[in-house]
Amino acid sequence: MFALAEALRARRTGVTAQELADRFGVTLRTIYRDLEALQDAGMPIKADRGRGGGYALDKNYQLPPINFTAREAALLVAMSRFVVEQRLIPFPQTITGAIDKVRAALTTSAQRELLTLVGQLQLVGVPALPIAPAVREAIETAWFENRALRIIYAKSAYQLSPRIVKIRNLVFDRQITLLNVVDLETQEDRQFRVDKIQSATLLDQA
Repeated sequence: MFALAEALRARRTGVTAQELADRFGVTLRTIYRDLEALQDAGMPIKADRGRGGGYALDKNYQLPPINFTAREAALLVAMSRFVVEQRLIPFPQTITGAIDKVRAALTTSAQRELLTLVGQLQLVGVPALPIAPAVREAIETAWFENRALRIIYAKSAYQLSPRIVKIRNLVFDRQITLLNVVDLETQEDRQFRVDKIQSATLLDQA
């Protein structure tokens, strides 16, 4: 729903429910439900009928700004750096983009203080096993968008197993990132090591 709110804020002209459903890969029923929930939460969403109509936010509406202190930003940056360097989760690009926004929200003096604070932190840990970037990106998209994946899993160096799965949750166990899924062909719960996934392809929402 946050992404839906951002999409409406990004364009003040009307957008139809069908266009929103197509963009987010959900049903019309889900879009109507989420729009109603946003309206109930106080977002001034209006609906205009006819040609050129659709759903739109009131032109004067703005989401409240987020202000960070240098201390808050330093901890966020430090945690994100640790997560990326230790490869604790398979989404470093998303985290890096978010932290860039945190830095940009700071004043010049706060940014200088941030660099000093972060420079005084030393993070020691055991790096996770590497994951292919294309696999990592596909898993990230599948998780955030609740989509299915076709994966090729290396049971051994000479045995590759194709699977069609839906992610239930991710587990980070020291060096290993585990993917708990439901196998859509057998409807069984399974667990895979992400570093052993040779390839991952997103499937359509249907």
